Amino acid sequence: MEMVKSGADTLDAVIAGVNIVELDPNDTSVGYGGLPNEDGVVELDACVMHGPTQRCGSVAAIQGIKTPSKIAKLVMDHTTHVMIVGDGALRFAEAYGYKKEDLLTEKSRTAWLVWKESLRSPGALNNWISMDQNLTAEPQPTLTRLKLAFPNVDEETLKWAWEMAIHPTYGTINCLALNEKGEMSGVTTTSGLAWKIPGRVGDSPIIGAGLFVDQEVGGAGSTGVGELNIRIAGGHTVVESMRRGMSPKDAVLEALRRVSHLYNDDKKRLDKLDIEFYALNKDGEHAAASLWGSHKSYKAYSVNDGGDSRHEPCVFLYRRDE
Repeated sequence: MEMVKSGADTLDAVIAGVNIVELDPNDTSVGYGGLPNEDGVVELDACVMHGPTQRCGSVAAIQGIKTPSKIAKLVMDHTTHVMIVGDGALRFAEAYGYKKEDLLTEKSRTAWLVWKESLRSPGALNNWISMDQNLTAEPQPTLTRLKLAFPNVDEETLKWAWEMAIHPTYGTINCLALNEKGEMSGVTTTSGLAWKIPGRVGDSPIIGAGLFVDQEVGGAGSTGVGELNIRIAGGHTVVESMRRGMSPKDAVLEALRRVSHLYNDDKKRLDKLDIEFYALNKDGEHAAASLWGSHKSYKAYSVNDGGDSRHEPCVFLYRRDE
C-alpha cells in the first residue's frame, strides 16, 4: 500500500508484498522454507498479471529460487512467452543473475521426514491414487512412534509435522491491488501441494485459474486445492461472473458452487477438501469465500484500503457442525 500511494506500478507493489513471505523461512507455504515434493525438493510456482498492459507471466516447478514471483515478471517483461517451467525456468532466472539456493529449511526437512513415517499408517495421503480414493480412508495418530523416530525434535514440532503429513498444505498467496487511477494488477505464488509428485503443477501459475485480472471488471485468485480450481478455471470464472453484474461476494460463492458440483454436492466427500476464492472489482469492492466455515470458526483475508491493514471474514458455502 505504501508503494501504491507513492505512485508505484500496481504490479511492482503486489510483488513486493508477496516477496516478504517468499523470503520468510518460517512460512512453509511459499518460497524459501516451503514444504517440498516427495523427493524432499522445494518446487515453486507463481504468476503475475498487469492490468494496464493486459500482459502476464508465469513460472512453474522452478527450483532453487526464493522469489518465483519476480521471475514470473521477468517472463512477462523480457520474453514473448507466458509460462516457463522446470529446469528451463531456473536457467532463465540464472540468466538474469539469480543464484540457485537450497530452499529446504530444517523445519521443512523434519516435516518431510515425518511424512515419510506417515506412509506406514492407513489413510496417509497418497498422490499415486485418485483424490476420491484418498477421501475414503482415516489416518491413525502415531505421536509415540514419532517421538522414538525423532528424539531430538520437540513435541509441538512433531504434532505440526504430523498434521502436515496427513493434511498437506496447499498454502498460497494471492494478492490483488487497485489504485486511484483504476489500474489493477495481481500475483499468485506458492510452494504448491506438500509431498507432491515432482513436476506437479497446481493452479497458482495458471492464468485463468490461480489468477485472472481484467481491470475493466476486476481481478480474482485462489488458494487451496489447486486441482479443483483448474477444473473450473476459477480465476476467470469469478471475473466473468462480476462482468455479468455479480458482486465480488456472489462471484466467489458461484465459483465454490461449481467446485461443489464436481462432487455432485456430496458434503461427505467435500468435507476433506477446501478451497478459497478472492475477488476485487474495479470499484474497490472485495470479498473472499471458502468452501467450509462456521460462525465460530471461519477463515479471514487481509485487506488494506489506505489505512491500517486488517482481517475480514471469508464467507463460506457450507457450514460445519458447531
